[in-house]
Amino acid sequence: MATDRRQARVAELIKREISQMLITGIKDERLSSTMVSVTEVDISRDLRHARVFVSFYGPDALKAEALIGLESATSYVRRELGRRLQMRNTPDITFLEDQALARGSRVLTLIEQLSLPEDLAKEQGESS
Repeated sequence: MATDRRQARVAELIKREISQMLITGIKDERLSSTMVSVTEVDISRDLRHARVFVSFYGPDALKAEALIGLESATSYVRRELGRRLQMRNTPDITFLEDQALARGSRVLTLIEQLSLPEDLAKEQGESS
């Protein structure tokens, strides 16, 4: 149980620090063209590997470039995390695009499409 709390605490610290780096520390042109947000950090039980989920706000064409920019900044991010968090072992960082927002948007669109025929039927029934 204590390990789970530690994992959650370290994941939250990593999320906060990487978010701060995205604002002030990482100077990659590919990241300045789109807004990047850290949505979640999933860290292994031994705290040696961290998957950092990020979402991008902007044109789809720029998302791939922004992800490449993040991947090229991985060594800088890891070095800064080690300096800022002063952990015994700094975890290996892997950046992944968070698809949750896109999936959520798609589900909402499908729900709206399903409820649309019912709404039309009610409106037609009321106007008769």
